[in-house]
Formats: sequence, structure tokens, C-alpha cells
Amino acid sequence: MVFGKTNFDDFDGLYLIDMYYYFVWVRSSRYHGQTPLTYSYDKRLSTGSIVIVEMQKELVVGVISGSTTKPKFKTKPIVEVFDLPRVPDYLLKVAAWLQAYYPAPLGIIAQQLIPAGLTLKNSSGEAEPIKIGKSNLSKLPKLTKDQVAAVEQISEPNTYVLHGATGSGKTRIYMELAAKALAANKSAIILTPEISLITQLAGNFSQSFGERVVVYHSHQTPLERRKAWLKVLTAKVPVIVIGPRSALFSPVERLGLIVIDESHESAYKQEQAPQYQTGRVASYLAGITRSELVLGSATPSVSDYYLAEQKKKPIITISNLAQDSIHPDSKITFVDRKDHSLFSRSQFLSQPLIEALQAALNRKEQSLLYLNRRGTARLVMCSNCGWQAACPHCDIPLTYHGDHHEMRCHSCNYRSKAPSSCPNCQHPDVTYKTAGTKAIAADVQKLFPQARVSRFDTDNLKAERFEQNYQAIHEGDVDILVGTQLLAKGIDLPKLSTLGILLADTSLYMPDYTSQERTFQLISQVLGRIGRGHVAGHAFIQTYHPDHPVLKAAVNSDYRTFYKAELAERKQYLFPPFCYLLKLTARRSSVNAAMKAAENLKSQIEGSYKVRVEGPAPSFYERLQGKYQWQLIVKALDRQELVKIISALPSGWSYDIDPLDLL
Repeated sequence: MVFGKTNFDDFDGLYLIDMYYYFVWVRSSRYHGQTPLTYSYDKRLSTGSIVIVEMQKELVVGVISGSTTKPKFKTKPIVEVFDLPRVPDYLLKVAAWLQAYYPAPLGIIAQQLIPAGLTLKNSSGEAEPIKIGKSNLSKLPKLTKDQVAAVEQISEPNTYVLHGATGSGKTRIYMELAAKALAANKSAIILTPEISLITQLAGNFSQSFGERVVVYHSHQTPLERRKAWLKVLTAKVPVIVIGPRSALFSPVERLGLIVIDESHESAYKQEQAPQYQTGRVASYLAGITRSELVLGSATPSVSDYYLAEQKKKPIITISNLAQDSIHPDSKITFVDRKDHSLFSRSQFLSQPLIEALQAALNRKEQSLLYLNRRGTARLVMCSNCGWQAACPHCDIPLTYHGDHHEMRCHSCNYRSKAPSSCPNCQHPDVTYKTAGTKAIAADVQKLFPQARVSRFDTDNLKAERFEQNYQAIHEGDVDILVGTQLLAKGIDLPKLSTLGILLADTSLYMPDYTSQERTFQLISQVLGRIGRGHVAGHAFIQTYHPDHPVLKAAVNSDYRTFYKAELAERKQYLFPPFCYLLKLTARRSSVNAAMKAAENLKSQIEGSYKVRVEGPAPSFYERLQGKYQWQLIVKALDRQELVKIISALPSGWSYDIDPLDLL
């Protein structure tokens, strides 16, 4: 290491003070630079040491990313050094790769490595030691032949696609793989897309692995998150970290296994900078740590499946249920929404579904009603003049929430009291159309006044959330569950027998290249909540298009037919996995300004890069928070071309590289 020396000869002797210089990644959204800052210290420090430094007259936490020689400019000294283990070297490599692959300011990248609110005081008192105990899988169901074969195949560092039908026991496989990792003195990271699923997943793992299981997610308090992070950082033994995408950056010392459960889910895409795809980051992380990466899903993403085939990665398919039962299958009934005679008692629930709900109540079994729309009504309008309630900042319909008698914008959170008469013509006939989950829950409670009805969506207060009530739901204390897609993923309710998909067409005709894939995945996942071998299941699919091929493929669990058709269409129109995408958005105060900015940028890009540019066109939400949005879609065969465009973007533009959709 090269360092500078400062000489002091004010007195009789010569005093030498050794000074060392370090690159520091500061954890601050205020730092927008692309290179680490340089600080000095009078002691040798290791890469990965956590420190406190001064930046713009504010003390911030940072991590040392390397040493350097004395710079030509004056440096500030490192203020304090934490008495903590180093952040693992591999995480610093991931962070450096992340900055190059998903360009973002260094201060934002560093936030992935260190939790908020870490101080010298709380870092020494909040870490909890882990009691060492042996893994105990003896109380778990015996592995099926399919599960044994899967575990044996996942035997060395590689990426594995685990294509397991709902109810095939993928979680049991994850637990066996985690036990193998611990036995090899390595840690495991198990990711799940929804925080609501963590309670069930962590409970299963904790029964077998005890205190080695550490839960980490954003619904925890800052204190709980710090404690969990410090527990992992200071652990003397291998651990199992369970959480959503952010848990991927947990500072485990020796990593051997990464599992991405429900790997197709959109929640694995970070929407704020750095806008990473969890699967891509996990692939890089697994490569540098020589870990096994398992992408588990009943409906793998088209891109993941295609890339696995092209790169000859193992694809493990399990079609059989893990639990032997006389009820292996579910009965499925299509209900044509165009037949109004079937909706005489309720405009939302068909008569066959109502009868099935009553029968389930009589048998003391549970029912689930799925609708991917929040609120009470998605459209507030005047029957006299046609006025519609719209957000004054975003020009999109306001959603009515009957429990608070107010209208909300789900984009900017603008709120307004619901009108008693039309503000345009003063007519009293203001109607509420296109029901959301709150309206469904209210209607169900009227139809079945004695039933225990609970609604689960992102409008829930903390105490109402699914994860807070999982045990009671699992034990049957709720008769009818009403909710959005968070109820479609991964939950296993032994008493659930009746399922109602109230409108299967919700996402089918969205103007986006992923709409058919999202519909196939959601319908398949929701149907997977029943027919798991506990009780006989009956699903009712209410739709305006009962013969649509995507719905038919989902009902028949025919992934291969859907996959081939979807892949052919994407190849024809050049969409992933046959290209890389970049969405560029200009926000301006007027339509003309946004359109002109988009046209100018398109001309610049087409003359300088090897890409195809589509647009300009208004964004799906053309007006948002008072600004007009126009976008360009850039397609490239070489992803580096998109990174170059990002680095040269003019001010006033935002970008999303590898977007999940183009809305």
C-alpha cells in the first residue's frame, strides 16, 4: 500500500504520522457522483470496513471499497470506524457491477449494502447472537420421488429453473437444499416476492432450523431491520435469510444457496434507482460466490425459460402433487359475464358462485374471492351529463373508497371527498361503477351476514395485513377472503375449498406486450390455491371471454402451449427475450413541450447508436402529478448500447432499463 507522510519538526525530535487513504462509498441519496469519495485515516483499514465520514457538513455512514495513494487534493479524515465485521468482498463486487449494469448514483447503490439509521451506539448493542442448533427435518413430510430427484439434480453451482406445479412441494425442496448448504458450512438466501408470504415461509423454516433463520423486510421497524442485518453480519455460523428482493444484499459470510421463489413475479423488479431485476443480480452473485441459484415457479417467465433452454441450464419439471389425497384436482367452472341472468342477486357474484359460497360456509370451509382492483369503485361519473371524477394532477380516474367516503388517485395519492351531486351540472345522480375489493367485501357481507369476511390488499392498515393475521386465517377463523393478487401467491390454506375469480379479463387487454403472460401467470397462480390435496376444490372463473386461448391454457396447466405461442409473437415483434429494452420518459409542463423533447431525443439516438427507437408516444398515464409524459421505447441487441444512451441522457429525462412493461 502506498501512503503519504506528514513531517512535524516544531520540537527537538522528528515526528512521523502515517496517513492512509481510502475510497469510501457513502450511503447518502444526496451524493449523485459515479465514483467513490476519498478520505484519510491514520490507521490501516480493510476493504469492507464500515465508517462514518463527513460529506457536505453532514456525518454519513459509508463502506471502504479500497485503498489509494495520497491524492493531489485535500482530503477529510474518516471520523469513526465501526467495531463490526467487514461487509463481505463479494457484496462490494456486486455493488460495483450493479452500478455498471443498472446505472445509478453511487450514494443510492451504497444504500443497498447498509441499513438506514446505523450508528456507533446501536451497532454495538443491537446485534443478537445466534444459538447454534442442529437442523431438524424429521417432522417434515417425507420427500416424494420427484422431490428427491430435484434435490439430487441441484448438486453444484449453477442456475436451475424449478418448474413445479402449485402444490408440488417446492418449499420442501428449498428446505432440503438449505439443510445441505448449512451442512457444508454455507449460508442460504430465500427470496419471496410478497412480504405477506414471509410469515408462512419463515415459520416453516424456523421449525427445522431454529434461530439460524433471519427475516429481513421493509415492513419491519427500522430497529428490527438493523437488528436482523447486524445478526447476519456478526453471525459466527451459517444462516438462512428470508425476505423480499432487498434480502439479496444480506451480508452473509459464506453464501452457498440462493432461491428465488415465484421467480416470475413483477415484485422482483426494483422500480426506483437502481432499477435492477433481482434474478439478474442473483445470477451474477451466484457466479462470483459459486452458489446454487434456484428459480422456482409454477409459471416461469417466458424470458427465463427461453434463456435456460438457450444456455442449456437445467430445467427441473415437477407435475405431481406432493401430498397424496383423494382430492388431487379442482373442478373449474367458467361463468360468462355476458349472461346477465346469472347475476340476478349480485352484479359482482354469479348465482353458481353464491351457491358454492353458501355450501362452503355450511361445511365450515373457506372461500377466496379474487379481484385485482382496490377500492370500492374505479369510476365515479354523472349519469346525466357524463362527467367523470379525475385527478387534477394526473388526468386519470379517481377511485372511490367507501369506508372513508373519499376519492383517491392511486398514482399521486390526491384525495377528495366524494360529491353528493355532479360538480358540472349539479344533478344528484352520481354513480359508482367498476367495483374494487372494498365493494366486493361489502356485497359479500350483505349476502352472508353471519360470515366472517376479511379483505386483503395494499389499502390494509398494518394490523389488517395478511401477514399479521396469517395464523388465524390458516386455522379457519376467516370464512371468506377477498383480495388482490397478494392472495394469489404461495399461500397454502388447508380449509380453502371455493375460489371465485370475479373478472379474469382485468389484465388481458392491457396495451402491453406482457399482458397475456401476466394473465396466464395470475390465473394459474390463483387456481393453485385450491386442489392442493386438502379438501375438494371448486373454482369459478367469471369472464367475458370464456374461450380465450390464454385462459384455456391456464385452466389446463398447459404452460408449454402458452410458452410457444407467446415466444413466437415476441420474436415477430422483437420483444424480450429477443432484445433488450429501455423506456425513456420526458415530463414537461405542456403536451407540445413533451412531444418536442421526445422527437429531438429520438433524432439524436437514431443517429448515434445501433438501436431501434419506437415512438414518441404519450405514456399510458399521459398526465401525472401536473406534468405531461411522453416516452420513447428503445430496442437493442447489444445491451451496452442502452447503457451508453443512459449515460448521455439530457436533463429532464427519466429511464427504466429492462422494464417489466411499457405502460
